[in-house]
Amino acid sequence: MIETRRLKLLAMGLVLLTVLPCQAQRLWDLANANKDLLRISTLFTAQNVRDHLSGEQDMSSAVEWCKKTGVTHVFIETFRSNYRAERETLRRAKSRFEADGFDVSGCVTTTIVGKVSTGWNLISCYTNERTQQHLQEIFEYAASIFDQIMIDDFLFTDCQCSECKEACGQKSWADYRCELMIRLGRDRILAPARAVNPDVKIIIKYPQWYDNFHNRGYEVLRQTADYERIWVGTETRDFDNERWGGKVQYEAYYIMRWLGEIGGAKTGGGWFDPYGTTEDTYVEQARQTVLAGAKEMLLFCYGSLQKDTGPANVEKLRAEIPGLFKLAKLVRDKSIKGIAAPKPPNSDAFDEQYVFDFVGMLGLPLVPTARIDTDARAAFFSVHAFEDPRFGDKLQVMLDAGKPVLITDGLAGRLKGVDLGGDNPTILKVGGKPRDLLKLSRQELNPIRNKLLAPFAMTFNAPNKVALYLIGENCLIVENFNDEPVNVSLGFRRPVEARKALVLPVVGNVDFSCRGRTLGLAKITPRTLVAVEY
Repeated sequence: MIETRRLKLLAMGLVLLTVLPCQAQRLWDLANANKDLLRISTLFTAQNVRDHLSGEQDMSSAVEWCKKTGVTHVFIETFRSNYRAERETLRRAKSRFEADGFDVSGCVTTTIVGKVSTGWNLISCYTNERTQQHLQEIFEYAASIFDQIMIDDFLFTDCQCSECKEACGQKSWADYRCELMIRLGRDRILAPARAVNPDVKIIIKYPQWYDNFHNRGYEVLRQTADYERIWVGTETRDFDNERWGGKVQYEAYYIMRWLGEIGGAKTGGGWFDPYGTTEDTYVEQARQTVLAGAKEMLLFCYGSLQKDTGPANVEKLRAEIPGLFKLAKLVRDKSIKGIAAPKPPNSDAFDEQYVFDFVGMLGLPLVPTARIDTDARAAFFSVHAFEDPRFGDKLQVMLDAGKPVLITDGLAGRLKGVDLGGDNPTILKVGGKPRDLLKLSRQELNPIRNKLLAPFAMTFNAPNKVALYLIGENCLIVENFNDEPVNVSLGFRRPVEARKALVLPVVGNVDFSCRGRTLGLAKITPRTLVAVEY
């Protein structure tokens, strides 16, 4: 009887509200009240659509889960890995979510499209004409159903088949692939989708592996200009996980801020997943995404979050969501200050891959940027700087002005015609192994930090794997990524008054003191973020 009435209501197009327990209802209400500040979203892959959104009971379970998790925006995918979701199922799911008060968008994941690449077998040969035609049909189909479509981060190629080699000719693979994917986006995605649906808006989501973008065909300057919006992969996972490891938490912050500068108002949210994570490292992805100014965070994906580590991760996140809204309020629309850390677009990393992420773990408050600006008060330079043909001159200007500069040994060894003597430059010994920076002791780090923080009239005393963020003019954030409590202190040139503004997680703790020119944060519990207003 109840089920029959339920179906009649749906057929009549009436709003059908899922009955939630009190605590879940409060979170759903809180999420709706704060969605202009920070929106939470999730994705139903094409396979999730088939497996979780086809039946009424499964559909109701999905709606309830989203509300219990504070999700107010759902992305419903039309295509992934050579599977296209059925039109009627997509339309029913879209209507049901909209009736229950959600914003709804589409998604496409360009895996196993046409001819397979000679590289990764999920990726396609986009030189091939039939592959291009198939890609166009996929986006025409999606645009016929949705007014906004996200492209998951597989819009690249690593193919070196005979077709690709002939088309590439004497160009570098990076140059050929960037030109190919730019042309493909314009001719086979954007124009055909707009022809089907003039109102459609398409989002390109960039992966987290920013040091290899250009090598696989992501050209972030021109693609960001072409697409209506950009999103950012902020997946970091457990550093020592055998399959997914090697990524540190700060990477999510660096890439979100870096692409956020490039994208400006076009920049949307960050997207992270549960793979290779514990509950602690899962929510750290969320914190870094929010800290980096993202307007939205997407939990990939509904199906994966129902199994393995997913349920425990989500429970941890649910408890943290009210605090994440507070964190978003602390950082929203505020500039960041600190040490300029430029990575020019399309720059090669040589043997310093993702060095920015590891430097950020050392307690150096970085300002991610795509430009080398001599007006910066302090700067960190890696081998990426060689992409700027005027880098040597710019560096000399900064050194002559007495600005503290941190330079990797890889960059120093390649520099010609720049005097690296004197007190201003500090050479950071990377040795081609950025992850070894995590072995530096507090005693080794403090002199480096204090020199680079001198223009900001502060010092920072902390062990490794404690990050520092300077937000606006009167907020600082410290996050302990260690598995043990840490003692931290900040020194200021003048006496300060300060207050503890936020601690995450809720069960986290810190002994807070502020006396004269010293701010003490003692016994910061493991995996804990502390925000201070001063």
